[in-house]
This record gives sequence, C-alpha cells and structure tokens, in this order.
Amino acid sequence: MKLSEPEPVSEPEPVSEPEPVSEPEPVSEPVSEPVSEPVSEPEPVSEPVSEPEDDGNSHLFAVRTTGGQEKIVMRLLEARIKMGKFWHEQSGRDIIMNIQSVLLLSDLKGYVVVEAQDASAMFDSVQGIRHVRGQLRGELTYDEIDKYLVKKSTVLELAVENTVEIIGGPFKGMKATITRLDQEKEEATVILTDATYQLPVTIDANYLKLVTT
Repeated sequence: MKLSEPEPVSEPEPVSEPEPVSEPEPVSEPVSEPVSEPVSEPEPVSEPVSEPEDDGNSHLFAVRTTGGQEKIVMRLLEARIKMGKFWHEQSGRDIIMNIQSVLLLSDLKGYVVVEAQDASAMFDSVQGIRHVRGQLRGELTYDEIDKYLVKKSTVLELAVENTVEIIGGPFKGMKATITRLDQEKEEATVILTDATYQLPVTIDANYLKLVTT
C-alpha cells in the first residue's frame, strides 16, 4: 500500500503590519486679531479767557509839570507816541504807549492834558519824563476843555456899527467902527476912528476885539 505524501503545508501569508495611524494634525488655534484699544478723544482745548474789552472811549487826564515847561513835556510825549514804546530803565522793560494824544491849553498853566485809554496807561506814558510833577486827581470831562478845542469864529460875535479894537496887523492898538462883514472870508471892513481921515480898511475878523461900553 502506497502511502500518500503529505501535502505540503502552505506557509502562512505574512501578516501585513498595520498601517501606522497618522496622528491628527494639530488644529491651529484661530489667530485672534489684535483688539485695538479705544482711542481716547482729545480733550477740548479751553479757549483763552479774553480780557474785558475796552469800552472804546478815551479818557482825559491833567498831568502837572514844572512851570513854563509844558511844551517840553508835550514834545517828549509826542515823540514817545510816534515810537509806540520806550525803554524804562527803572523797571527794566519796554512800556507800550497807550495814549492817543497830548494837548497844551493856554489857560491851563502848569499842566498838559493827556488822552489815554485809562489812568494806568497815562501813568506809564509819563514815566521818566523830565519836568513831570504829578497829576490832577480824577479825570477831566470833555465839557471842561471843549471851549479850548473848538475854535469859534470871531466874525459871528461881531455886527455892523460895532466899535472894535484892532489887536493884530499894522493897525494894532487902534479903534474902529465896522461898516461891513464877510462871514465866508471872515473879514470885516472898518473905519479907523483914531485916524485923521476916514478910510475903509478890510481886516481879518480875528484881529478884531469887540469893545464893550
């Protein structure tokens, strides 16, 4: 009896290694956008507090001077007005001139009248000027100096047949009688009463002074 050969034993199929499991890709965290900080609004700039406005009116002050030196003080003040400012050595600073005009009145001896914004401006303007001796307390009113500022025509005070004295010109000191007036030219035709002959003469009315009887 013939023994059958044993069937060859088939080699076991190689077991394939399990495929490596890929690690999950790390999930990228969402990139957070930078949060912008709130921009603070600029604080409102406070407007500078304006000084009270000037009322626009000038004031008149009488500055006392050494007798007979009124014209010198007036000219020095006029020079400072033209410059606009001056250096004051005692205070060591420039002083701005805030005066508008300076007046010299014939009937106000020993004083000059300063037209200024206020008393402080007047005081600053006369600092260091020779012959200044002080000031009258308070202010002058316009009515007090009006008669010196407004020149009244002499011819308005005269009339035909008035007796007048001639105070200027070649016939100065003589008396006359008015025979005619020309208000536009401010002239008067007169007859000289002191002359040996009556001759009409035309004279500037400002040279005539009414003679009161």
